[in-house]
Amino acid sequence: MGSLFRSEEMALCQLFLQSEAAYACVSELGELGLVQFRDLNPDVNAFQRKFVNEVRRCDEMERKLRYLEKEIKKDGIPMLDTGESPEAPQPREMIDLEATFEKLENELREVNQNAEALKRNFLELTELKHILRKTQVFFDEMADNQNEDEQAQLLGEEAVRASQPGQNLKLGFVAGVILRERLPPFERMLWRACRGNVFLRQAMIETPLEDPTNGDQVHKSVFIIFFQGDQLKTRVKKICEGFRATLYPCPEAPADRREMAMGVMTRIEDLNTVLGQTQDHRHRVLVAAAKNLKNWFVKVRKIKAIYHTLNLFNLDVTQKCLIAECWVPLLDIETIQLALRRGTERSGSSVPPILNRMQTFENPPTYNRTNKFTKAFQALIDAYGVASYREMNPAPYTIITFPFLFAVMFGDLGHGAIMALFGLWMIRKEKGLAAQKTDNEIWNIFFGGRYIIFLMGVFSMYTGLIYNDIFSKSLNIFGSHWQMSYNKSTVMENKYLQLSPKDDYEGTPYPFGMDPIWQVAGSNKIIFHNAYKMKISIIFGVIHMVFGVVMSWHNHTYFRNRISMIYEFIPQLVFLLLLFFYMVLLMFIKWIKFAATNPKPYSEACAPSILITFIDMVLFNKPKDPVRDCHVYMFWGQHFVQVLFVLLALGCIPIMLLAKPMLIMQARKLANVQPIAGASSDAETGGVSNGGPHGGGGPHEEEEEMSEIFIHQSIHTIEYVLGSVSHTASYLRLWALSLAHAQLAEVLWTMVLSIGLKQEGWFGGVILTCVFAFWAILTVGILVLMEGLSAFLHTLRLHWVEFQSKFYKGQGYAFQPFSFDAIIENGSAATEVE
Repeated sequence: MGSLFRSEEMALCQLFLQSEAAYACVSELGELGLVQFRDLNPDVNAFQRKFVNEVRRCDEMERKLRYLEKEIKKDGIPMLDTGESPEAPQPREMIDLEATFEKLENELREVNQNAEALKRNFLELTELKHILRKTQVFFDEMADNQNEDEQAQLLGEEAVRASQPGQNLKLGFVAGVILRERLPPFERMLWRACRGNVFLRQAMIETPLEDPTNGDQVHKSVFIIFFQGDQLKTRVKKICEGFRATLYPCPEAPADRREMAMGVMTRIEDLNTVLGQTQDHRHRVLVAAAKNLKNWFVKVRKIKAIYHTLNLFNLDVTQKCLIAECWVPLLDIETIQLALRRGTERSGSSVPPILNRMQTFENPPTYNRTNKFTKAFQALIDAYGVASYREMNPAPYTIITFPFLFAVMFGDLGHGAIMALFGLWMIRKEKGLAAQKTDNEIWNIFFGGRYIIFLMGVFSMYTGLIYNDIFSKSLNIFGSHWQMSYNKSTVMENKYLQLSPKDDYEGTPYPFGMDPIWQVAGSNKIIFHNAYKMKISIIFGVIHMVFGVVMSWHNHTYFRNRISMIYEFIPQLVFLLLLFFYMVLLMFIKWIKFAATNPKPYSEACAPSILITFIDMVLFNKPKDPVRDCHVYMFWGQHFVQVLFVLLALGCIPIMLLAKPMLIMQARKLANVQPIAGASSDAETGGVSNGGPHGGGGPHEEEEEMSEIFIHQSIHTIEYVLGSVSHTASYLRLWALSLAHAQLAEVLWTMVLSIGLKQEGWFGGVILTCVFAFWAILTVGILVLMEGLSAFLHTLRLHWVEFQSKFYKGQGYAFQPFSFDAIIENGSAATEVE
C-alpha cells in the first residue's frame, strides 16, 4: 500500500564518510532532504564539538548580513529574490565570503560614521544660522529701548541702587538652542536660580531639524539670555548644560554677525554637497549588496547547517573517518547512495562512502509523503498526533470526508460559491502569493489551507443544491411537483393551510434535491427540514464510525495482531452494527414502507418513531397503544430480531473486556515468564516493532504487569461502549449547525435585504444599494467567516474524536530530515538541526 495510506518504511543506517568528503556529502544530502541524522554525541557540550569554530564563523557572517539587511531596509531598497537556491559553497569559499562581508560592513560603518559626523556638523551650522537670524531681531529691539529705566526693570531694584547715576550698564548674554518641550521648565529654572536677574528671549524654529543620531525630526527653539556679572554668567551656563541646551558664539557687533552669517551659509552649502555625495555612495553600496543579499543568506545558512550536522557525527580512532547514524526511507536508499557518490566526486576523494543498514528495536519516525494538495490535510491529522510507525493514515480519507461533513453543516449554494471562489483565487495565484512571504499568521493559515477551503466550498455548493438553498432562497429548476387545489385568495388569506400529499402531490419526487415548494412553506417547513437533516446526520455518523472500526482491521492485519483482530475488532464491529447500524436500517425501512399515499397499515399515520423504537429495543419493551388498523412492528419478527441483536451486542462487552487480557495471561503462564516482553505491546502500540515482520519495533517493548493490562483493557472497553452512544449523538451537530446556518441566512434576508427590496423609485435604488452593502458585509463576516469557522471546528472534532478514536493511536514522532529547503524556509539553520 502506498505511503499515502500508510507511512513509509524506514531503515536505520550507519554512514561512513571520509573527512575530506564529509562536507560535500552532507551538502548533497541536505539538497535531497531525505535523511534524519541522530546525535551520536548527546553528552558532549555544544562548545566542545569538532566544528564549533566553523559554526561561530557562520554566526558572525549572519550577524554582518543582518546588519546589511537592516541598513537596506532602512533605505527602502528592494532586495532581489530570484527564488533560486544556490548550492552550498565549498569550505574554502568561506574565506572569500568572510572577506566580502567584512569589507562591506567596514565600508558601510565608515560611511555611516562620516555621514553622522557631517549631519551633526550640518545641524550645528543650521542652528547657528537660526540663532544669528533670530538674535538680530532681539538686538534691534534692545538698541531702540536701551535707557536707564528699562535697565532698572531688567536688572531689578538692587542692581539700580548699586549703579552710579548716568552710567551705562554693560550687559552680557549667551545664545543657543533647546528642545521646544524643555523650554517652559528651563525658563522657570532660570527665574528661580537667578532670582529674576536675567532677561530671556526665545523664538521657535519653524522647520523641524533632523537628529543625526537616530534620524528623528525634532522641534527646537532659539533663546538668548541677558545678564550682568560673571557670577550670573556661570550660573546660566550650568543651567543650560543641565537642560542639554546647545550654546553658540554670537558676536555683539552687527557687522560681525553679518559676516559670520555669510560664512555659515557658505559652509552649509558645502556640507550639502558633501552629504549628497556621501549618501549617493552609501546608496550604491547598499544597492550592490541588495542584489546578492538573499543568496548570501542562503549560502551562509547552508554552511552553518552542514557544520551543525557534522557536529552530530563521531570520529573514528584514526581521526580520518566520520561515522553517522540516520533514519532513511527504505525506498530512497538508492537515491541517497547516488547523492553520496556525487558528493564524493565533488570533493575529489577516492574513498567511496559506505551506507550500511542496521538492525534496531527502536520505533522509527513516521514519514508520510505529501504534495501541496495533501499537505494541509496531513497537517490536520498530525495536529491530533503523529501516527505511530506504519499505522493507517487517515489523511487520504479525510480529503473526502472532511469537506463533505463540513458541507452538511454549511450547505448553501451562495455561501459555498463565495468560499470556493476564494480558495480558487488562492490556488490560481499560489506562486505569486507564496513568493510574498509575510508574518501575518492568519493569512498564512488561510493560504496553507487553500485546497481545503476550495473543496469545502465546492462540497457546500453541492449540499446547497441538495437542500435547494441559496442565500435562504430556493431554485425552481425543474418545477415543483406539488400542485395547489385551492384558489389564490384562499391560499393568501389562510396562514395555516396545508397541502395534502394525497391530492396535491404528483407522486414523483423532485429530480435533484428538495422540492422548492418547501422554501415557501409555513409552520411545517422547519419540522420537515429537521426530520430530514436529523436522520441523515445519524446515517452519515454511523457509516463514518463503522468505517473507522473497519480501518482498525487493516492495522491488526498489517501488524499480524490476531488477538486484537478476533477479540477487539470483531466484537466492536458487531456491537456497532447490531445496535446503531440497525437503527439506520430502520430509517430506510420507514422511508420505503410508509407514505402518506399508502393505505393502512403502511400510511403516514402508522409510521412508528425511530427513537421510541430504539429505546424500546434496548429496554426489551413491546410497543404500547398502537394506532388503530396499524401494525405494531415494521416487519415480521422485529421484536425477536431486536432482542437477539441487543443480547448479542451485550455479549460482545465481556469479550472486549476480558478475552484479550486472559489470553495474554495464559500465554505468560505457558511461557513460564513473568512477564514476557512484548505480550502487551499490541494493546499499546498496535504491534509496532522494528524487528517484526513489517519492519516495526520488536520484542523489546516496555513490559507491563497484568494488573495494568486489565485496567487498560477496561478503560478501552468502557470508552468504546459509552463512546458509541455519545459519538452517535455527537453527529447530531451536523443537523444542529445546518439548521442554525439556514435560519441565520433567512434572518439576514428577511430583516436586512428584504427592507431594501421593498423600496420604490430612485430613492429606493439608493436605499437598496446601501442595504445590499450592509447585507453583503454581514453575509461574508457572519455566515461565511464565523459560521464557516464554527463548522470547520465541529468537523475537525468529528474526525479527531468520533472517527480517529476507532483506529488511530497517534503515538509516533515525525520524520524530520536534514533539508536545506526547510531550513531556509524557517530562516534559521540551527532550528532544524538541533
